[in-house]
Amino acid sequence: MIRVLSVFGTRPEAIKMAPVIEELASREGLIESRVCVTGQHREMLDQVLEIFRITPDVDLCVMTDDQPPWRVATCVLEGLDSVIATENPDLILVHGDTTTTMAASLAAFYRKIPVGHVEAGLRTHSLYTPFPEEMNRRVADSLSSYHFAPTVRARQNLLDERISAGSIYVTGNTVIDALLEIAGDPHAPSHGIPVGDRYVLVTAHRRENFGRPLEDICRALRIVADDSLGIDVVYPVHLNPRVRETAHALLSGHERIHLVDPMPYERFVDLMKNAAIVVTDSGGLQEEAPALGKPVLVLRNETERPEAVESGTVRIVGTGVETIVDEISALLTDDELYESMANAVNPYGDGRASKRIVDAIESAYGVGKAMRPPDFVAGERDTNRCLW
Repeated sequence: MIRVLSVFGTRPEAIKMAPVIEELASREGLIESRVCVTGQHREMLDQVLEIFRITPDVDLCVMTDDQPPWRVATCVLEGLDSVIATENPDLILVHGDTTTTMAASLAAFYRKIPVGHVEAGLRTHSLYTPFPEEMNRRVADSLSSYHFAPTVRARQNLLDERISAGSIYVTGNTVIDALLEIAGDPHAPSHGIPVGDRYVLVTAHRRENFGRPLEDICRALRIVADDSLGIDVVYPVHLNPRVRETAHALLSGHERIHLVDPMPYERFVDLMKNAAIVVTDSGGLQEEAPALGKPVLVLRNETERPEAVESGTVRIVGTGVETIVDEISALLTDDELYESMANAVNPYGDGRASKRIVDAIESAYGVGKAMRPPDFVAGERDTNRCLW
């Protein structure tokens, strides 16, 4: 019996770990699955836990208002040490690039517990972009014994850093597992926002965009909404006070701009499904929106997900007012450009990443079919340098 402790703390982590936790729970008799949430996000995290029917075994409740990353890291390290001592897991699973991810990996290291990193190997190769996520994922990868890379590009990043090939499994991204489950549910609720026939869906909340970049993003959105194209803008505004203050100061009161609170994942998926374009500084939406056939404009200067840029479904536009306006307008007026992006291949998965991850864990601990990491990529799919 393998005792696996999954640790996560934010809404995106919860979405991406939900199908993994479901798969772990299905291996009764082989795996004992335990869940610890840190509460790095609170309300947004709780929404996802409810949707995917996840009841944490431990909740550290670390969230405080406008907390800096170092405070989150300190609280997670302090809280997790006693949890690890009590739970005594054989393996700790972390996800992605949050401060929870980095701190949980470090806590496991201090207790000499192996770490499995889901969504390993993503890189911009620029330490401060995004901040602090690039550092977080590098630390997590350096401390992990098992690396579940979503793409072959991510695998190569790990190999370039001299991480053992035998520890790397190319699985696809678990967010596609979660997305396809929700998008295919005929009973999932609609987004419920009274918008016109066409709208741009926006998310913007990255720490490196605080201040002038976010202000310029908002100015660009207002110009788009003022344009004669008749397009609406829907912006679920992150709960971070610095994001909310800027967004409401610059965008409130416009009849075509809808500033709404973060919504449950089911409703947000419906919002994506019906949007014309997705404009975002998020990482996960660069993977999710292409799976729904939506062109994505990235409000950053670099991305750790270059596969989607290369496949043609994502474009990096930065945070300059003129560029954002021009790129949105081009997609809304050029049918050929729109179709080329909407129909490009999504390189991030086929909805079976979670099964591959748990199969790999069983194999590594000798309770399932023995397989080497290359077995996850041989003879399967080979598209846009992504194998799964």
